[in-house]
Amino acid sequence: MTVRTELFKQITGALANAKFPIKTPEELLNAFPDGANTTCKAEGVKMTAGEACKLLKPGDFPFKTAGQVANTILERAGL
Repeated sequence: MTVRTELFKQITGALANAKFPIKTPEELLNAFPDGANTTCKAEGVKMTAGEACKLLKPGDFPFKTAGQVANTILERAGL
């Protein structure tokens, strides 16, 4: 499994109970189980939700699915 695939699974899993659409960065952080401290890691890559949200832009919102969130974060992180 690639790093991207593993992180995608972890991000979407963390957002499994989130209510979409998510319209703001604050809503997104609150949707993660441990808020900004929610951590995903794979093969030496570690990212918190707080760090990931810094990669997002106002135009990225609203998010309609967890997969959309994960893909946007991973693309911006260069993964």
